[in-house]
Amino acid sequence: MEVKLLKSHKTFEGKTQFWEHDSTSTKTKMKFSTFIPEGLVKGCVIWLSGLTCTDENFITKAGAQKYLAEHQLMVICPDTSPRGLQLPGEHESYDFGSGASFYVDAKTPGYADHYRMFTYISEELFDLIQTQFQVPKNKISIMGHSMGGHGALVIGLRENKKFQSISAFAPIVNPTQCPWGEKAFTGYLGTDKSTWSQYDATELVRSGARHENSILVDQGLADEFYEKGQLLTPQLEKACLEVGQSIEMKYRGDYDHSYYFIATFIEKHIKHHAKFLT
Repeated sequence: MEVKLLKSHKTFEGKTQFWEHDSTSTKTKMKFSTFIPEGLVKGCVIWLSGLTCTDENFITKAGAQKYLAEHQLMVICPDTSPRGLQLPGEHESYDFGSGASFYVDAKTPGYADHYRMFTYISEELFDLIQTQFQVPKNKISIMGHSMGGHGALVIGLRENKKFQSISAFAPIVNPTQCPWGEKAFTGYLGTDKSTWSQYDATELVRSGARHENSILVDQGLADEFYEKGQLLTPQLEKACLEVGQSIEMKYRGDYDHSYYFIATFIEKHIKHHAKFLT
């Protein structure tokens, strides 16, 4: 696979870089960003961003590079959807289509050909981390925010042998039961709701999916989307407690859904992953 370097910036003695490649999963060009620390790379964390984001949001706003460098970890941040397509309804709203893949493998006409983000992350990007950046396959973890937190939980639970640890900020934990998820899943997966649960972290836990290590979740209590019932965070906590899946759920008073929230607690999340990667 040919990967093209677009930009490179020295950061905390390492490098923040931006890349592009032709994806076999999406049949489009895909972009991603990375931070690679100086010296030996001990592991890699995949970051999945939320609705409307690109490969640039986390790497420019979260302030993670300092803490990644301290633990000799790299991060890779893929774009949130394929780009350059003109599918029906793809660009009409912020919560479906472009920038809003929900990290599923779509089944509906048009989308099924390109919106294969579950496969892109769990197979293509997972392999690229090993071949392009020489990170061993047993040294990769996953985390994300909002829609990306949903993606990290689902991919981490379903592919629990690939990913050493999972964490999320303000994730959409029960998308089959919230307006965002209902809209996206209808558009990507169709109206047969029996197919939706494979992309719902709460339903996965209830049906037997497990991760051997504790899952870390941070949720702000002043988050407008938490207040509007889009995230349903307690549903995942309840399911985990019922079945014995270890979870560290942190509710943070007065914090919202923004990258100010993420920047405040990103050190804790990187330390969480470093326990299992280094």
